[in-house]
Amino acid sequence: MVFNEESLVKKASYLRITARSLADGMKAGTFRSLYKGQGIEFSGVREYFRGDDIRTIDWNVTARMHHPYVKVFEEERELQIFIIVDNSLSMQIGSGKRTKYEVAAETAALVTIASEMNSCPLGAVFFDGDIHFSTPPKLGREQTMLILSHLDKMKEKEQNGSVLGNAITGAGKMLKKRSLVFIISDFRSADWEKPLTSLAHKNDVVAIRVVDKMDEHLPEVGTAYFTDCESSLVLKLPTASEKFQKEWKSYYDASVHKWQDICIKHGICSAIMKTTDEPLQILTKIFATSGTIN
Repeated sequence: MVFNEESLVKKASYLRITARSLADGMKAGTFRSLYKGQGIEFSGVREYFRGDDIRTIDWNVTARMHHPYVKVFEEERELQIFIIVDNSLSMQIGSGKRTKYEVAAETAALVTIASEMNSCPLGAVFFDGDIHFSTPPKLGREQTMLILSHLDKMKEKEQNGSVLGNAITGAGKMLKKRSLVFIISDFRSADWEKPLTSLAHKNDVVAIRVVDKMDEHLPEVGTAYFTDCESSLVLKLPTASEKFQKEWKSYYDASVHKWQDICIKHGICSAIMKTTDEPLQILTKIFATSGTIN
């Protein structure tokens, strides 16, 4: 799917068809395997049976009924979802048909619609060099269309820098209960590690790193001036140099390995999504595992 010709809002009907398999995966339990399900809710009382945990005895009901009664709890079924989407200038890179942001937006749109299909409250934060949109988790079609419309609007934003760390921190403050959080970014920012580990302490986190082949290998155009999208620093790069290209690739590999190590250390499911990948396929793999997806 290519989203640069028509808005996500206009493509919502088609997205719903595409997202159906994703929603079915949630119902089948593969999606919920990422969710630790630590929340439990009180559902009622019943008579005490031999072998029941005495710590669950409801002493008030027992006193009224003159017979032991225990509290019954059920695992909280409502899965709350939150998406954090990066639209910083480095996400505008794309050596093929799609930019990193277009892939990120499609991914976020699929998660959004699949969440609505399963009646999961959904919230979001979208950013570049500033926070441009945020909404706490809510249910319903109106919330879905609001998020899709802002994914479209983000294409028009062009502010230098990246506030990934602030976006993650802000999401953590909005979440009042344990949630499944998707962070869709190229992680080309220096301030995300501490907020990410803090968020993962209280929530289940899926970190999706969107990459393009230019992240690994620059076009060989001789000596050229490049402006760093995040810092605005102007660099003179000898792109025709084999040594330079090896160093560029080594730097990329090292940054990815560091990111993966941090994710593993803090129990974060990590996935690398290329601009040539189909987001639905990567998301399907994520819902079937809780580890690292390359």
